[in-house]
Amino acid sequence: MGCFQFYIGEKKDEPKTTKSNVISSSCSAFTDREVRQSGSELNSQNASDASTESRGRNQFPSLSERPNNLKVFTFAELKAATKNFSRSTKLGEGGFGCVYKGVIKSSDDPLKRVDVAVKQLGRRGMQGHKEWVTEVNVLGVVEHPNLVKLIGYCAEDDERGIQRLLIYEFMPNSSVDDHLSVKSEAPLSWAMRLKIAQDAARGLAYLHEEMEFQIIFRDFKASNILLDEEWNAKLSDFGLARLGPSEGLTHVSTAVVGTMGYAAPEYIQTGRLTSKSDVWSYGVFLYELITGRRPLDRNRPRSEQKLLEWVKPYLSDAKKFQQILDPRLERKQILKSAHKLSLVANRCLSRHGKTRPKMSEVLQMLNRVVEESAGIGSPHPPLKNVEQKETSQEAGKSSKRRIMDTRVIDGSWLVRMWSSKHVRTC
Repeated sequence: MGCFQFYIGEKKDEPKTTKSNVISSSCSAFTDREVRQSGSELNSQNASDASTESRGRNQFPSLSERPNNLKVFTFAELKAATKNFSRSTKLGEGGFGCVYKGVIKSSDDPLKRVDVAVKQLGRRGMQGHKEWVTEVNVLGVVEHPNLVKLIGYCAEDDERGIQRLLIYEFMPNSSVDDHLSVKSEAPLSWAMRLKIAQDAARGLAYLHEEMEFQIIFRDFKASNILLDEEWNAKLSDFGLARLGPSEGLTHVSTAVVGTMGYAAPEYIQTGRLTSKSDVWSYGVFLYELITGRRPLDRNRPRSEQKLLEWVKPYLSDAKKFQQILDPRLERKQILKSAHKLSLVANRCLSRHGKTRPKMSEVLQMLNRVVEESAGIGSPHPPLKNVEQKETSQEAGKSSKRRIMDTRVIDGSWLVRMWSSKHVRTC
C-alpha cells in the first residue's frame, strides 16, 4: 500500500516557528541548528478558514520544550547493538529507511538486555529528516499504553555522512496488516480483532482529546498498528503527524499526505486536515477487520479492488452482509457482532467530517459492541507468529511515499462513498 503526497492548487509556504531543540547539546552545532529549523514543520499552523480569523492566533507551545526521557545513543552503540547493521538483524525496509532488531542494556538494570527496533534514516533528503524530527518531538513527550514507545535517538555525523536513527521498544508480534494478510498462517480471531480495534481507538482518542494539545496522526492504517508480546495493539510511525488547529480555528491547511485508500475525501479535495480525517481512516480500518481485505488491492477483480465500493451493496441486507466477512472466521458465529461493528464504521465514514463522531465516542460505541460480543470467537492470539523478516517497525511499508498529481490520485471514489451525490474532483 503506497503512500502519496500531492498539493491542492498552489503550494503555500507554511509559517516557520523557532523551536528549542529536543536533541541534546552533545550533538554537533550543525545538527542542533538543523533540528530547530526542521522541527518547526510540526508546529506550523497554516490553518485558514473563511469563517475564522487566521491572523494573530496563538500557537501551540513547542513540543520540544517539554521534558522527555529519551536517551541519546551514539552511532557506535547502535552499530554494536545491531551487529553492524547486519542483514541477519534486518526486520524490514520502508519509506523511512531500514529497520533492524538490536539489543541494548536496560536503563533500569545494566545486567539486563533489552530488545529494541532501530530505524535508520535512508538518503531521502529533508522530507525524511522532517519525519525523523517529528517522531522525536511527538513520541518524546507523549506516553500511552497504545502508542509505541520511543526509547531514544541518534543524531551525529561520521565518515558515512549524517546519521539519523530512532530506537523503539521491540514489537515481536508484527503488524495487524501482516496478520490480516491472506499469506498469514495465523489469522486473528474475531475476539482479537475487537480488542485491536479498542486498543487503536484508545490510542487515537488520547492523541485527539486527552492532552492540552491535539495531535492528528495523518497516516492511520493497519500496517502502522503493531502488536507487542502480550498482543496489545500500539500505534506506530508518527513521521507524518501534525498538531491540530489552534483554538478558534477549524482545521490545518497542509500538503495532502498519507496512504491511498485511507485518506478522508475532504482532506484529499481541499488539504484541510482535522482530527476527523483520522476518524475516517479508522472507519476504513474497521472494514479491514471485518473483511480481511485491504482498502485498495490491485490484485483482485476490478469490481473488488476498492474495499469501500465493494462492501457498500452488501450492507443493507443481513444475508448479503455475511458474504463480505473474512472467510477465515466463523461467519455465522460472528455475524451479529460484525454487523454492529460495521455500524460503527459507517458512523466514522460519514460523508461530512463534522458529522463523524469523536474518537472518544467511537471508543464508547466499540466498548458496547465488545460487551455484547462476549464469548464470541476465541480470545487467544494466533498460535504461530508471522516471520519476522516480513515485519517492520515501519509496519510493513514496502512501497515508498511518492509525489503524485491530483488528477491521477485514485481518490474520487472516496468522495462518492456514503453519499448519494457524485462529487467531481479535478
